[in-house]
Amino acid sequence: MNRIDLNCDLGESFGAWRMGDDAALLELVSSANIACGFHAGDPDIMRHTVAQAIGHGVAIGAHVSLPDLQGFGRREINVTPAEAHAMTLYQIGALHAFARAAGTKLSHVKPHGALYNMAARDAALANAIARAVRDFDPQLQLFALAGSALIEAGSALGLSVVAEAFADRRYRADGSLQPRRELGAVIEDSELATTQAIGIARDGEVHTVDGHKVQLQADTLCLHGDGAHAVQLAGKLRKALEAVGLSIAAPGAA
Repeated sequence: MNRIDLNCDLGESFGAWRMGDDAALLELVSSANIACGFHAGDPDIMRHTVAQAIGHGVAIGAHVSLPDLQGFGRREINVTPAEAHAMTLYQIGALHAFARAAGTKLSHVKPHGALYNMAARDAALANAIARAVRDFDPQLQLFALAGSALIEAGSALGLSVVAEAFADRRYRADGSLQPRRELGAVIEDSELATTQAIGIARDGEVHTVDGHKVQLQADTLCLHGDGAHAVQLAGKLRKALEAVGLSIAAPGAA
């Protein structure tokens, strides 16, 4: 089908501190990854973001992370597979409570930041996260980096896996993301990000940092909600994708 999901990391405010324009982004995306309190978010923010997502008809997912509020979940922390399994279950359960209270349910789970990248390459960690998703609800979809160990782990456990790619991140030749600590890892130019997104969504390929072109099949494209120009990029990207014949819809949507 000529369709692609647009997902965005949302609910990342905390207390009186605000990050991103969630309301505006929810008008443009089809899936929301809501922070569960480990890297960002708090109970009131979680409740409010779930309500906003429902109001816009956007699929709701748990954005699970390492316990790292100060580092926004982007610092690697050594955790055992057992710890990863427990913290994933814990966070899914927390967001599930708000979804259930609001009369809806979760559609997916997506790791955040360092946990996402660690699970992309560490088979044991990937298996632990995938098992936590299955143990909570085997009907939940698992969002993971296209071609990663987490895709393999989720598939092996019978989960519905959703291969993810990024409009605003540079790729290495092996299909992994260029680390944020390296210069140029995040694409700031909206034209370049839009071009990359169309190449992935329509053509199944992406240009790497070393100038090569690699195949990259993805079911969903991630937009980061914390960028200064996140809303403008989301609007431009959605318009461009629809202009080349792609409809925007959450995975599994009718």
